[in-house]
Amino acid sequence: MTYLTAENFETEALKSPLPVLIDFYADWCGPCKMIAPAIEALDTEYDDRVKVCKVNIDEQMALAQMYGVTSIPTLIILKDGQEADKVIGFIPKETIAAKLDAVLV
Repeated sequence: MTYLTAENFETEALKSPLPVLIDFYADWCGPCKMIAPAIEALDTEYDDRVKVCKVNIDEQMALAQMYGVTSIPTLIILKDGQEADKVIGFIPKETIAAKLDAVLV
């Protein structure tokens, strides 16, 4: 799993040859902690097909603002550097997987 910062965002996320799942989170966020195991599992399951990344909004406020993140967790899927999907709040792993599958076709 890659932790994104303002310094590596363009290289790691926008220019990634793979679709990118970005988890915008904070350490103090209960729903973020609840969704974390699903994000980690998807990182393993989609290892060679999707790049899974995390953005700590307390440390990377500019990235959160760039994508209009006002509630967390927020999951954004980028494909070819463009936002392909966005989900706000806790959702089951299967729902996230279905959204990843949709951008892989």
